[in-house]
Amino acid sequence: MKLHDLRPAEGAVKTALRKGRGIGSGLGKTSGRGHKGQKSRSGSGVRPGFEGGQMPLTRRLPKRGFTNIFAKTYSLVSLRDLDKFEEGTIITPGLMYEKGLIKKADSNIKVLANGDLTKSLTVQAHKFSKSAKEKIEASGGKAEVI
Repeated sequence: MKLHDLRPAEGAVKTALRKGRGIGSGLGKTSGRGHKGQKSRSGSGVRPGFEGGQMPLTRRLPKRGFTNIFAKTYSLVSLRDLDKFEEGTIITPGLMYEKGLIKKADSNIKVLANGDLTKSLTVQAHKFSKSAKEKIEASGGKAEVI
């Protein structure tokens, strides 16, 4: 088989509709747009969400609440996940990302006290819950705030 022998799968390629090419094509004259009206004109159409002058759905629905644009989001990591590392490991955000504990490499990290920690580890994170910090220090490790 050579490059010039390659063909798309049967039914994968449809022939393009050639509009405005005579009455015999079935798409001549008005090119499938019908007669007159907004959609028959060039450059026509309505914007997304336009409902013909009726009050749009986005404006009919009630609005509630407030979104703080300055809020910091944290990726949460449990102590039971950190217990999988070897004794004496320095756990950095980069290491957590490599091991799949967090989804984004540049996210802020908060360590929560879910589960127990049996090894002494040095954990570097942006935030620690009070009980998580106590558990890390009780196991002989260190909780370092970045």
